[in-house]
Amino acid sequence: MSHDEGLGTPDVASQHDDPRPVGRDREPGEDTLTFPDLPRLELDQLLSQLVERAQEVMATQGRLRGLLRANQLIIGDLGLPAALRRIVEAARELVGARYAALGVIAQGGGLIEFIHSGMPADKVEVIGHLPEGKGLLGALIDDPFPIRLRRIADDPRSTGFPAGHPPMNSFLGVPIRVRDVVFGNLYLSETESGAFSAEDEELVKALAATAAVAIDNARLYASARLRSEWLQASAAITRHLLSAEGSATHPLRYIAERTKDVADADLVTVIFPDPDDDSMLRVDVAVGLAADRLPGSRTPVSGSMSGQVFTTGEPLRLPDPEAAETTMTASDLVQVGPVLAVPLHGSARIHGVLWAARGQGRPTFTVDDVEMAASFANQAAVAIELAEARAEQQRAAMLDERDRIAADLHDHVIQRLFAAGLSLQSVAGQIGQGRVGDKVLGVIDDLDTTISQIRTTIFALQRLPGAAWTGVRGRLLDVVGEVAPALGFEPAVRFAGLVEDTVSPDLADDLVAVLREALTNIARHAHARTAEVDLKIAAEGVTMEVRDNGVGFGETVRDSGLANMRHRAERHGGTLTVSDVTPTGTRLCWSVPLAEV
Repeated sequence: MSHDEGLGTPDVASQHDDPRPVGRDREPGEDTLTFPDLPRLELDQLLSQLVERAQEVMATQGRLRGLLRANQLIIGDLGLPAALRRIVEAARELVGARYAALGVIAQGGGLIEFIHSGMPADKVEVIGHLPEGKGLLGALIDDPFPIRLRRIADDPRSTGFPAGHPPMNSFLGVPIRVRDVVFGNLYLSETESGAFSAEDEELVKALAATAAVAIDNARLYASARLRSEWLQASAAITRHLLSAEGSATHPLRYIAERTKDVADADLVTVIFPDPDDDSMLRVDVAVGLAADRLPGSRTPVSGSMSGQVFTTGEPLRLPDPEAAETTMTASDLVQVGPVLAVPLHGSARIHGVLWAARGQGRPTFTVDDVEMAASFANQAAVAIELAEARAEQQRAAMLDERDRIAADLHDHVIQRLFAAGLSLQSVAGQIGQGRVGDKVLGVIDDLDTTISQIRTTIFALQRLPGAAWTGVRGRLLDVVGEVAPALGFEPAVRFAGLVEDTVSPDLADDLVAVLREALTNIARHAHARTAEVDLKIAAEGVTMEVRDNGVGFGETVRDSGLANMRHRAERHGGTLTVSDVTPTGTRLCWSVPLAEV
């Protein structure tokens, strides 16, 4: 067939020979321009296929743009909780699902976290606890490969839904792998198209790959930030313990508080060996949940988690204390979940255990938590040792200074006062009796009193700050210190004679009881501004005098108190006398003969 025939048109000559005007309609029977029906049908089909392909390309481009937006969305935040939430929202939007969730897999199987989207809040409240990783969710955990179903109920692995759960038919589950380890799974249900397609599955798998990168980056970022926080806490502990100014916060409490903040724990305790029993450990400091009930509680070294850490020097962590073979330090007092315990390694020994716990249902402590907490505890232990060494050095320097002051007081001040007293006695002998002589003798008595007070001060300087008094003098000074706040002033105390070598333990107990009763009566009834206590050991016996410048005991003093003091004196063959002092005040004299002591 020629080209002209193929077109189906007349030749040019016949067109020029046609006598009809151009544009006039042809009459019936005249020659017409026609096209075959088959080529026109093929053209329509090609055009239709072209339109369909164009629509598919546009749809694919739209879904690829959606995947790109989803990828950009989930990598926009380095925080792990925010990243997981973004992944769920992006997956749900990408495939047009009504419900989406991401389950984080626990180390022992099951789900430790479940982030969901699309579920109304009232439905969540009715359902109660979140899924634990059973049924289809567990099947994806056990066999981490994509699962796509048109109807969930048709799959034999499905275990149904709890009461109040909205109906779900279509299902798509895809694992998220981070460094060849399954981190968790993406769960999608109820797509707008009625069933998830193979293309939906591929898109979600691509999204899961990006999600794995985002999760890995978020975990690395969280680990780096946590490590930085632990380092900052270690530096803060060192500054706190070695600060020249010191701090009102107990160093162990400060360590517990910083550990609680950095480790995101609900309870932190610092455990040390019980000073009264080597087989037991005792909670010295507790911060957080039920902290007021834990200090002082004890746990055995043998068979306990804290004891194991203390004896082996190796840290421990437990996801669930109920599964532990060892007893817990606070198991009887506080319900806790994941537990972490690290030793306080010093330079030469283990001082104790730093114990942290989270509430039930909270995430377990990670390997990074154990490593960083152990490093922090070791540095804190060394800082404690340095602080103790510095404090001991300061105590030694202070004691040296006190010894120097005491020596100066004894060798110079007392000797000069004693020499001045001797000189005045010589002058008094030359003056003789009279008003001037009496004044000189009064000055001599004041010098003797001052010497006695200086000796008491020298004795007090020899005690370590915060240490308990020992001996008879120390016990009596302790009584004075206890009653001083009630008196409103510090009574003067003087000792004369060989107190420690003469007074027996039994008599010492009576002296302490009598002095406490006498000073307490002054505080309650005398309204005194000053008080004096003199204990004298002489050949004839032991005498303790208590004087004040108040209004006197009067009738308000309980007879039982004086009766008890008198009974204690009579038990040793001694006496008790109470008399008024001119111009005001009271004098109590408790005396025991030395032969009966």
